Amino acid sequence: MTNEVTIPLLPCASIDEIAAFYEVLGFHTTYRQRKPNPYVALRREDLNLHFFEIAGFDPEQSYGSCLVLTSDTGTLYRAFAVGMRAAYGKVLVSGTPRMTRPRARRNAGGLSGFSVVDPGGNWIRITQDAAVDPPPAPTGRLAKALANAVVQADSRGDARQAARILDSVLARSESDDDPAALVEVLVYRAEVAMVLHDPATAAEMLARVDRVALTTEEARRAAAALETAADLAVALT
Repeated sequence: MTNEVTIPLLPCASIDEIAAFYEVLGFHTTYRQRKPNPYVALRREDLNLHFFEIAGFDPEQSYGSCLVLTSDTGTLYRAFAVGMRAAYGKVLVSGTPRMTRPRARRNAGGLSGFSVVDPGGNWIRITQDAAVDPPPAPTGRLAKALANAVVQADSRGDARQAARILDSVLARSESDDDPAALVEVLVYRAEVAMVLHDPATAAEMLARVDRVALTTEEARRAAAALETAADLAVALT
């Protein structure tokens, strides 16, 4: 048999809240019912997500998750970010819902990935298609620490362990540290702080980013992190 399609069916506390959030990301409703059970089907191009409502459901206790494979995680992230900025004035980086930034995932063969945590607490894990050649493995102490922290926070949801990893590597500096990699680590530590509801640490990390001297080439390599830093600064206001 060919042409089979699998569509995830995920729980939520309110299908209305879910539909409103995914509309921000460019989805549209293809089906909705209230009885006998609240249910909504959402679609964005070839991406389909279906949700069922559970009375009294706690998103913080959700184990709902699904994997989305795409040839270009960056393009999809930017489209979602545009929708968030238009609807909320910022990219949501903390609380529920929220979205992480695309990063190489050491536990996914170095392929890029990011996650959307929706109002139902479901983790929609967007991952680069394995048909795309992964980037080289990270080198240098900062890049390796960042890779380990991303596994903890973005994949496992353990932001506290990610914070410990990043704090350890940031506690010391070395003469051969790559300034662009330092910016990446500082910005990610700020993201993790926001997830942990620690705005003071997030602000401290962003202040440190401002003090890092970057060449034109280093600024180019750190461009995505600097864009995220700007989003975080907005979130802190």
